[in-house]
Amino acid sequence: MSTTPSRPPAHVRQEPQRAVAPERPHRPDRPERPDRVPYAPVPRRRPRWAMRAATTLSVVVLASAGIGHAVVSSLDADITRVDPFKDMKNRPRPGHGMNVLLVGTDGRDRISAQERQRYRLGGQPCHCTDTMMIVHLSQDRERASIVSLPRDSYTEIPALVDPATGRQRPAHPVKLNAAYAEGGPNLTVRTVESMTHLKIDHYLEVDFTSFMRTVDVLGGVQVCTTEPLKDSYTGLDLPAGNHRLTGGQALQYVRSRHVDGAGDLGRMKRQQRFLAALIERATSSRVLLNPMRFRDVTRAVLGSVRADKGFHTDELLDLGRAMRNFSPSSSEFTTVPIAQPAFAVKGLGSTVKWDEAKAEELFGTLREDRPLAVRKPAAKQPDSRPDRPATVEVPPRQIRVQVENGTSTAGLGRRVDSALAAAGFRTTAAPVDSRERGVKRTVVVYDPRWDRSARSLAAALPGSELRAAPGQGPTLRVIAGADFHEVHKVEPEDPARQAAAVVRGDEVTCS
Repeated sequence: MSTTPSRPPAHVRQEPQRAVAPERPHRPDRPERPDRVPYAPVPRRRPRWAMRAATTLSVVVLASAGIGHAVVSSLDADITRVDPFKDMKNRPRPGHGMNVLLVGTDGRDRISAQERQRYRLGGQPCHCTDTMMIVHLSQDRERASIVSLPRDSYTEIPALVDPATGRQRPAHPVKLNAAYAEGGPNLTVRTVESMTHLKIDHYLEVDFTSFMRTVDVLGGVQVCTTEPLKDSYTGLDLPAGNHRLTGGQALQYVRSRHVDGAGDLGRMKRQQRFLAALIERATSSRVLLNPMRFRDVTRAVLGSVRADKGFHTDELLDLGRAMRNFSPSSSEFTTVPIAQPAFAVKGLGSTVKWDEAKAEELFGTLREDRPLAVRKPAAKQPDSRPDRPATVEVPPRQIRVQVENGTSTAGLGRRVDSALAAAGFRTTAAPVDSRERGVKRTVVVYDPRWDRSARSLAAALPGSELRAAPGQGPTLRVIAGADFHEVHKVEPEDPARQAAAVVRGDEVTCS
């Protein structure tokens, strides 16, 4: 009995049930890679694409489809090339893992006039670095450690030949962001390596335009704040709560320096929070699993990026593979340890001076490819000594207080008001009698939008009760009770010490 193509033998008809992937056509120009790992068999009736999507992110999806290298190669041509390592000698010894110097520059000249006005980007481009971070990818590509470098860091630029005049320039003190203005990427890398003794493997430079476009293509990034954030310089105006920021709003968020008393150190903490949220958005959404969306995101990022000549297709694919199981908990953030946040230098003004011993320890940890975040020890019992100030989040001088006497004891309101003023709180100096009488336990009444201020005030009144009053506004009320004895000394957290704390991405993203 003869067979026909439409009715093959039984042993052939049963073969499709084994869910074997179709055979790839032979490509003479694309030789097979001996190290390629074949796909694992997938369950019957389950689409192969679903299995791939569940285990692969970013360019890995494209590579597994056989088009990744071609897509990324075409995007590679969009990157503007620089040579930050030209003529560099006596560089630090290589460590383990990969170190990328990520630089954010002022690119307002590429933004439309309407956007410049809307997002308060007036003035002339400064041709300087607005942000600088060292991104360390572990050798196993399962961890990213991000260290922020304050742009006002005090440093000394190495001696060099001026490319414009050909004359030798001696070493001289500057703020770190001046290195870019004086010598571009090359001098920036030389200066950072001199300060950190860490070898920089790659250089990436991102401006305002690519930042805004990336956020918009991702569909916005969610941030959360427990108190209002308002900065008249950048136009940032966020009430307390969760917000999905567009590209322009995100730029306002990461540029704002005047929302609290922490200045640039507070701004860097917000930049770290935003970067963690960006990682969460990119890895938790399916945007990078769609080849066309991935192409759009990558073009948005690379459209105005400058990178070193060695950062090519293979590196992009390598980073994509590193994101396979990446999540916010895979990232950790810190700021270089600081000894003096306001170190005055003649001719430079106020600079940021590093704690050299702690900084060397930090960068040594990166060289050895060890995680920065270690398991936190059990919390110590608070020091009960009455003369030791309690640490609070908000400085007392920023907290407005109205005191009320909730007892029948004459003069108690005046006594509490004077004690709080002596501790640094901004009292009204006009205590009143409360409508509540016979109050036994002192109460701090606050608007939930100012909860950090309320906690700071309550720390000065041990044993007091916190009572939320939505809509009350920024002035906090203290209803003095019969339990009042004295105001405990408080002191604000040190912004430099707070900035140097290491946090994981999942500890700073919105819950």
